[in-house]
Amino acid sequence: MINIAGVVSIVLFYLLILVVGIWAGRKKQSGNDSEEEVMLAGRSIGLFVGIFTMTATWVGGGYINGTAEAIYTSGLVWCQAPFGYALSLVFGGIFFANPMRKQGYITMLDPLQDSFGERMGGLLFLPALCGEVFWAAGILAALGATLSVIIDMDHRTSVILSSGIAIFYTLFGGLYSVAYTDVIQLFCIFIGLWMCIPFAWTNDHVRSLSDMDVDWIGHVEPKQRWFYIDYGLLLVFGGIPWQVYFQRVLSSKTAGRAQLLSYVAAAGCILMAIPPVLIGAIAKATPWNETDYKGPYPLTVDQTSMILPMVLQYLTPDFVSFFGLGAVSAAVMSSADSSVLSAASMFARNVYKLIFRQKASEMEIIWVMRVAIIIVGILATIMALTIPSIYGLWSMCSDLVYVILFPQLLMVVHFKKHCNTYGSLAAYIIALFIRLSGGEAILGLPALIHYPGYDEETNTQLFPFRTMAMLISLITLVFVSWWTKMMFESGKLPPSYDYFRCVVNIPEDVQRVGDPSEAGEQLSVMAGPLARSYGAATMAGKDERNGRINPALESDDDLPVAEARRLNQQTAQTQVQKMLDSATGKAGGGGGGQREGMAMPNAEQDNTAF
Repeated sequence: MINIAGVVSIVLFYLLILVVGIWAGRKKQSGNDSEEEVMLAGRSIGLFVGIFTMTATWVGGGYINGTAEAIYTSGLVWCQAPFGYALSLVFGGIFFANPMRKQGYITMLDPLQDSFGERMGGLLFLPALCGEVFWAAGILAALGATLSVIIDMDHRTSVILSSGIAIFYTLFGGLYSVAYTDVIQLFCIFIGLWMCIPFAWTNDHVRSLSDMDVDWIGHVEPKQRWFYIDYGLLLVFGGIPWQVYFQRVLSSKTAGRAQLLSYVAAAGCILMAIPPVLIGAIAKATPWNETDYKGPYPLTVDQTSMILPMVLQYLTPDFVSFFGLGAVSAAVMSSADSSVLSAASMFARNVYKLIFRQKASEMEIIWVMRVAIIIVGILATIMALTIPSIYGLWSMCSDLVYVILFPQLLMVVHFKKHCNTYGSLAAYIIALFIRLSGGEAILGLPALIHYPGYDEETNTQLFPFRTMAMLISLITLVFVSWWTKMMFESGKLPPSYDYFRCVVNIPEDVQRVGDPSEAGEQLSVMAGPLARSYGAATMAGKDERNGRINPALESDDDLPVAEARRLNQQTAQTQVQKMLDSATGKAGGGGGGQREGMAMPNAEQDNTAF
């Protein structure tokens, strides 16, 4: 029988999220449907909302449920996600947020396509897409299972309802809706869980956490140390190359603020982990067969995955459990929206526009993104309802993000001159093979290679083969790029063999996006009046090249509009005057040989827009 009070609680919190999502969508500038406005909220996310939405990059339904489960099953030392994801935000802020935001990119894949070309970028899109879709599907599946147990609601109904609401307000408001519902999401989690903890902790059935029989700390076996380190590095560095993170970074007003938000959100990740850690410890100290719980005891895997809602249901009063359950359920539903928007944004921009329709209008791209939001949402819903091992699929995809995307993103952001498309493709294939050869027990994928320390009983690779795959991928990228460059430039391979046209056979109308200029202007290519700007960073729209000052390099105190326009016009006039003076000098100097200092700037000498 359906629990009416529980349903009412869920409906009220869902309505709260929906209303906030629709209200936030109305903040979008009327009539402005540009990529920046919809995908990145016009790069205008403020400090307060920015802190919450950056923290919500990882803190959501899966985060709190997984943390409580890890404490119950393995202990605190194995609860690596809060610390791992917090460090990933710190390192992301130190090494990636500043350069990515300064370049004015729209998505995480933009620098990859700038360096390796549109089609290689499309190939790199696949692990990123799968990771986002499977993450959203896993969240919805966990939510459906939770509601079906706690309030006896059919899990199909709850999954479809939750995904429908998330898709609707994301479709309506883009990143504005995602960001503002993140604020409600974190408040719901924090207040809802802290309200439940005192009642659960003081329940008569809960033993003291200091009891020697209650081991909620856990320990690491000597043979598992490398396995433990491998997973820690996976969380830290594999948590960086996700569009859900760079979506927040690139929506910040300035590059400095993007870094600041990353650091504050790292502290937020630790802070938000405290309630589920305590709930997991309380669950560990509870003899469940003495409570109203009627299921199997000791708890099976199916029950431990729902340990947090079980604490809310069986160890707290009804009114408290319904409030906590409603808050957590709404937060879980809300945390699926950013993954859906991320996958749709990457498809619309980096696949549809940059590969198939380079001349597509802004409105066309936005409509493609909206259709993609619906399709991605439907795919995630279908997977949540039909695939039993969603977590295994997401785990595999997160591994692929670590071993494939991280080394490539690291190189194109910091060492773009030392990598090319040949190295990228070779590194992609090598990393994919090594990761798949290690197997995946959750998916029933057998291990082709038994690395040292392989556990035959549990079919577990104790050797840190994921980190090994990432390092080999990085070395392969650098070596193959260097070797192909050397072979082509030395003439040992003819230019016609440069199939990817990235070393010596580069078309005349293609120029790579360079490093940020000292003046802080948006990068583009001035190779003549009809030159084609290359790369994702210069294809974001007409307002992102030919004179627009990159807002990432402005001070936090925004200039008045009139002053900003005056400075832009002054800069443009100065550049035009220099070019006219140079042209006049060439004409008067008999071919330009007399006045080297007045030579016309070309694409190689100055690739910044005037």
